Amino acid sequence: MSKLSGKVRIDGSSSLFPVVEVAAEDFQTATRKGVDVPIAHAGTGGGFKRFLRDEIDICNASRPISEAERKGCQEAGLDFIELPVCFDALTIAVHPGSKLDSITVEQLKTIWSPDSQGKVLKWSDVDPSWPETPLRLFGAGADSGTFDYFTEAVVGKARSSRTDYTGSEDDNALVQGIKGDPGALGYIPFAYYIENTTAVKALAVDWEKDEEGPVRPSLETVVAAKYNPLSRPLFIYVNKKSAERPEVRAFVEFLLINAPRLVVEVKYMPLPSTAYQMALQRFRDQKSGSAFQGKPEVGVKIEDILAREPQ
Repeated sequence: MSKLSGKVRIDGSSSLFPVVEVAAEDFQTATRKGVDVPIAHAGTGGGFKRFLRDEIDICNASRPISEAERKGCQEAGLDFIELPVCFDALTIAVHPGSKLDSITVEQLKTIWSPDSQGKVLKWSDVDPSWPETPLRLFGAGADSGTFDYFTEAVVGKARSSRTDYTGSEDDNALVQGIKGDPGALGYIPFAYYIENTTAVKALAVDWEKDEEGPVRPSLETVVAAKYNPLSRPLFIYVNKKSAERPEVRAFVEFLLINAPRLVVEVKYMPLPSTAYQMALQRFRDQKSGSAFQGKPEVGVKIEDILAREPQ
């Protein structure tokens, strides 16, 4: 590996950025800095735009590729390989001084639904027993795959959301916004919460479609499939033509082989070992296409996704 040279160009999800960043650092050390691995984090949507223009080799994604993006790949004659890397738990975060400990998915829907814009303006508008404090919302920007996944899981339709909130693809900016406002509520990737546990408070989430009751985001609850519907897999999409280059192929294999260690290092949740083996085999077999129908799916086991024949 130390004889490799060249460049592996990566952009996309800010949620997956911490994992890929540490993988790139270790990979560059392993290749004695022979391979340059520049990584940007324009958001999943922004990454796919560059991917379609053949400006990057790998797109980090916090949701499956959309139908429009897949059609764009077909029109550009671009084949891609879809590979899951880890789990994330979208975390409902509030100001650390909040007395609230849990929230239901139905209450989250009330807060974030487009119909609530201009109507649900105070905490008491959601639940009369809650304070009359102004509700200040923070969440992912429209180019973020996190935005797509959250709206699908909570509101019931991807990209369906009120717009009167502070949106950003910079998750650190969201943390600072929530930290600075006593009436704040937002959603952020788990890794950004776990690095800021004194700055923001995570709420337990109660999904009415199961019998778990309020569940806090953690490695244990995600792996046990109890933190629903806000646990999700994160992906890389590899340009199949780029994968013919030795440095790209080596980096992807390095990432998948070392993911269990790297993912834990940045406090994300690793996939089951069998899932990494299946993903590595998919990459080595160069199986292109997506196992999804152009939108996120809630509550599906990652092994079942990998067992599907990509289309």
